Amino acid sequence: MTLQQLRYLIAIAEYGSINAAAQNLYASQSNLSTAIKELEQELGITVFTRSNRGVTLTNDGTELLGYAHQVIEQADMLERRYATGTDKHLRLAVSTQHYAFSVQAFVNVVEQCEGDDYEFILRESSTGEIIDDVRTFRSEVGVLYTDGFNRRVLQKAFDDADVAYAPLFDARVHVFVGEHHPLAGAQLLAPEDLEPFPRYSFEQGTANSFYYSEEPLSYLPHARNIRISDRGTLTNLLTSHNGYTLSTGVLSAEMQSGIASIPLDVDERMQVGYIMHNERRPSPLLLRYIDELHAIIEANPSVEARPA
Repeated sequence: MTLQQLRYLIAIAEYGSINAAAQNLYASQSNLSTAIKELEQELGITVFTRSNRGVTLTNDGTELLGYAHQVIEQADMLERRYATGTDKHLRLAVSTQHYAFSVQAFVNVVEQCEGDDYEFILRESSTGEIIDDVRTFRSEVGVLYTDGFNRRVLQKAFDDADVAYAPLFDARVHVFVGEHHPLAGAQLLAPEDLEPFPRYSFEQGTANSFYYSEEPLSYLPHARNIRISDRGTLTNLLTSHNGYTLSTGVLSAEMQSGIASIPLDVDERMQVGYIMHNERRPSPLLLRYIDELHAIIEANPSVEARPA
């Protein structure tokens, strides 16, 4: 297996046909076809199904494509790092659950690097993807939450991925609703108050387990559930409809107007932290990002910050 074969695989999947990929890579169609055929023979799988309309990834091909992206990304990083013998090109890759404070810390670091050469990557991902991103060095840090329900399962996943978890803050569970929601004026809510309303939660992909949910109390049965994948859609749903979501109580800038955050009367406590690979030596840029996380959290009165 070669890097060139993997680059061809990625290009063919992107353009939908060997011919289109060959034209965009300024390579011959026969070279691409031979490279994929040899890759299939070496691995003992079929990567693409072929038709008059182009090519389609098989299940094995889809899995291989995911690994190919990781390998090529790491190879490109190595080339950039050692092309001149110095690493003047700043890089920070963060994977995070859908938390505004982690995005704000990221933006703050970007603003501090004005005038430098850099590559910044922010991935708002599912819990399983965050752990895998850090495991494979795709991201330098992952931000996620644990609680008494999921901690043992997630700690096993952390150990298997050879990553270490560091807590950032503890928080009460809060209910987010739109300012015109029937519950918006409440000072404290009980779980039974939420039963008539749709519950919004973030989609977790193939690892769609209660233990991998971003929201606490996900294991409690609910008659109406809406799953989404981005904070923008969540904000739209909260401001436009009478549903709710559960989180830390830390409102993002775009949520300050039109969203109410109300404590939930339960014993459960959320703990948000970050994971790093045990073999990674944190860069100055990564340490700056972690400092920004602590600064934002310490300025928020609704949570109990952990020492930096």
